[in-house]
Amino acid sequence: MPKITVLPNEKICPEGREIEIERGENLCRRLLDNGIEIEHACDLSGACTTCHVIVKKGFDSLTEMDDIEADLLDRAWGLNPYSRLSCQVNVQEEALEIEIPKYTVNYVSEKKG
Repeated sequence: MPKITVLPNEKICPEGREIEIERGENLCRRLLDNGIEIEHACDLSGACTTCHVIVKKGFDSLTEMDDIEADLLDRAWGLNPYSRLSCQVNVQEEALEIEIPKYTVNYVSEKKG
């Protein structure tokens, strides 16, 4: 079973975290199911960039992104060559290490509290 290592993020996951994930599971959904409250303003429909992550390790194991994801990522804060929308990533066999950027394009967080 692959593991996802989430690097520390000041607001979302200050201590960092490691979670297990089944092959084929959606990365964003699994983060949310494990209490890692990554933003997802479009409710995982692939229509925004708020669930943007940077895949530090394991990027090449992922399926290629489609043109829509690539176009959306052009608007993401902190974009780099290893950026993906977590709602569009279905984890394969390899473990991943991800960084959740400090900012999103969302001016107002959907998170309550």
